[in-house]
Formats: sequence, structure tokens, C-alpha cells
Amino acid sequence: MILSEALRSLGANLSTTVAATVTVLIGMFLLGLFIALGTWVLSWSDHVKKQLVVKVYFAQSATQQEMNAVARRLHRNPDVKSYTFVSKASALQQMQKRYPQLTENLVSNPLPASFEVVPKQGEMVDAIAASLRPLPAGVDKVDYGKTTAHKVLRVAQVIELVFLVLVIVLLGASTLLIANTIRLSIFSRRREIEVMKLVGATNWLVRGPFMLEGLICGFLGAISAIVLLLLGREFALPAVLSHGLNAGSDVRAISFGLNALLLLAAGLLLGAAGSGITLRKFLRV
Repeated sequence: MILSEALRSLGANLSTTVAATVTVLIGMFLLGLFIALGTWVLSWSDHVKKQLVVKVYFAQSATQQEMNAVARRLHRNPDVKSYTFVSKASALQQMQKRYPQLTENLVSNPLPASFEVVPKQGEMVDAIAASLRPLPAGVDKVDYGKTTAHKVLRVAQVIELVFLVLVIVLLGASTLLIANTIRLSIFSRRREIEVMKLVGATNWLVRGPFMLEGLICGFLGAISAIVLLLLGREFALPAVLSHGLNAGSDVRAISFGLNALLLLAAGLLLGAAGSGITLRKFLRV
């Protein structure tokens, strides 16, 4: 009964039905696009944070016992994910690969042995460096590019905050737009609602068909948005990637399937919520 009433109402008020569906379509398309781009940027910020390492440089006179002592200290540190010993010879080989012109005339190896320490999280580089102060015996310097590291972490924090705020704002704006569009349909039928209330219909009996209408509009709008995003992924995204937008194999956006499920759930929720919120005013008879 409720379903048939909702379908009849949708057909009888086709213009407002189309308007509500298109509103959901626009809101869900923008939300889906933003979720895809936002999660890609978040993944990129995590990728950048993974590049932050602490380098422990040993003095030329450091003994094997002193190096082992530093290794044990790093092993006990709960903030350390892993650490790699880089010998003097390995350091020179790396330098020769990166800067062959600078190393072609070297008569000896001036580079020190070191540990490259990978933190569990990029934010832990400060704590790891601080745990090695005062410098242990045999250690000449501890470096992690403090200024650059802090800039990277600040940018990552700003990206995460902006992503969260914009998602909330976009959801709120979509809810208001949908509610205002549905209000047009409900306003044109306010007499019908008043009559139903006067003959004893409960609030939920009145609200049911309208919320179902909102669910149907939300579903249709979300499905349409998913189709547009799918077309964009198949045709527009390859063109963008062909221009060199590739930040690393571990940088990726949320999967399309999960994004589609989120949009479908959001469309249904916003459609029903928009109808329910708008209808409250007209139920006070």
C-alpha cells in the first residue's frame, strides 16, 4: 500500500520528482568525486610520510661494539618499524649511482657508516631522534631533515583536516538541497496531509509514503551518479594518468566498488532524511 502510494505520487508530481532526483545526482556525483580525489590525496600524504627516515651517522672511529649497542637501542624502541645498516662501501656505491660526477675522482671513501631508521609512523621521527640524545658512543650525528619533515607532517595534517571538513560540509549541503527540493512536492500536497491527519492518520502513516519517495529519489540519483563516475573512470581517468600523474605504486584512491556502496547508502539516507525533516513542519495540524 505504501509503495503503491509512493509510486503514484512520484508519477503525479513528475517535475518535483525529477528535480529531487537530479539534486541527489549532483550531490552524490560531487561527493563521489571528492571521496575519490580526497582518498587519493590522503594516500599520497601517507606515501610521503613513509619517506621520512632517521639517519644515524657513525664517526669514522666508531667500533663494531658501539654500532651493535646503537642497534640494540633501536631494536628496543617501540617507535621504530625497521632499521637498516648502511656500510661505508654501500654508502659510496649509492653516492656513485646518484652523483657519478662528484665521486669519479675520489681517492678514498669519506662517507660514514650509518643506520637508516624507518618509524612506524611519520610523526615519530622527532621522538626517535630525541631518544638518541645525548649521542651514544661512536655516533657522530643524527639527522632526519627536521625542517622538511615538519613541513611534510603539517601539510599531511592540513590535508586530513580539510578532507574531513569538506565531507561534512558537502553532506550537510546535500541534505539541505534535497530537503528544499522535496519541500516543493510536500508543500503542493499540504492539503492532502492535513486531511489525512484530521481523519486520524498517525504521523508515521503520513510520513511513510513521503520517506519512501525520498528513498526512491535518493536511489535513482545515487545510481545515476555512480554511472557518471564509472564513465569518468573509464574515459577521463586514463587521459589524466597518461599525462604523468603517478605518485607511486602504493598511492591509490578508495576502490570504486566501496565508493559506489558509500554513495548508494548516502543517497538513500539523504533522500529519506530530507523527506522526514521537511515533513515535520506539515505534521503539526
